[in-house]
Amino acid sequence: MSRVVHLHIGAPKTGTTYLQDRLLLNSPTLARHGVTIPSRRGGRSDMFHFRAALDLLEQDWGGAPGHASGAWDAMMRKVRRADGNVVISHEILAGAKPEKVAKAMNDLAGDEVHVVYSARDLGRQLPAAWQESIKQGRKWPFKRFLTKVERGQTWFFNAMDLPTVLARWGAKVPPERVHVVTVPHDRGPNGDELWLRFCRAFGIDPAWAPLDSERDNRSLGIAETSLLRKLNRRLELGVWRDPAYDALIRELLAQQVLVSRKAVPVRLPPDRYEFAEQQAALWIDWIKGSGVDVIGDVEDLRPRRPAEGEEWKDPDRVRAKLELGAALDALTVMTQEAANRASAESVSGRLRDTARRLRDR
Repeated sequence: MSRVVHLHIGAPKTGTTYLQDRLLLNSPTLARHGVTIPSRRGGRSDMFHFRAALDLLEQDWGGAPGHASGAWDAMMRKVRRADGNVVISHEILAGAKPEKVAKAMNDLAGDEVHVVYSARDLGRQLPAAWQESIKQGRKWPFKRFLTKVERGQTWFFNAMDLPTVLARWGAKVPPERVHVVTVPHDRGPNGDELWLRFCRAFGIDPAWAPLDSERDNRSLGIAETSLLRKLNRRLELGVWRDPAYDALIRELLAQQVLVSRKAVPVRLPPDRYEFAEQQAALWIDWIKGSGVDVIGDVEDLRPRRPAEGEEWKDPDRVRAKLELGAALDALTVMTQEAANRASAESVSGRLRDTARRLRDR
């Protein structure tokens, strides 16, 4: 049986967290229909794909040193043992350099490779990318981030620049096997329009994946992002930080606590829409001239300006009262976490003492 490999390379902030979790949840039923989502036995497939992507790119972050070593080769072994349809998905692949793309394609030689790229308008994607970078340990103000994006000086823009990404990844792939999934402005009547588009891109019947995911990588508000940015500065954290900090700051504080607050969203400044609109026009022209397969509507790539008269809130200048509310929520949960850990350590200590007394009898 011939093997088809759908290589989903991003972009970041295009619904990838939800997608990857839903694929994992439904991997047993998908397997019964000839769709393989490679994973480690007993492990999360999204972490397996993340580490494989890191290993391919020769990067080492998001875990203990060396945690990704050998993961790409392990992924390739899983692929070679599979028949039918195989889906590999991680958004950091979008920023791969040409030599890394060449390695991936060489390793998949003999398979029918389809490149899937999900794209979102920059009016929504740039605010989401900035606050995501803060969750990952960055300290830069929104204004500086946007300036660097416009100059092409950030990894995020290299991963979001549709023509550049697809020129690299699609160089050895026929255009009909390069699929652009546009992120809709409207979620559809059942809220699942993006998921349905992904299913079409991967050749999956939605009925094969009935379990829904509750995971998504929601964005922070202006006060929450400002607080986290200041905390990163105070703690002198960075993208390459210790996993223990990552669990506390990104997973517990940012992902579980701060995203749950009723917040003022981060929006693109009014004077930056012209850049976003220019990029959209360039992307759409490139798509129309390339012959790649579009799943969705290219008009989704055009940003929607806010309603006339709507006030823009500067995330670099947040009122102290707003930050205070976020800070108190953060302090509350961190205090509770410290108490829980102290309690667990106390129980662990008592168990060690009991074991020691039993040994000494």
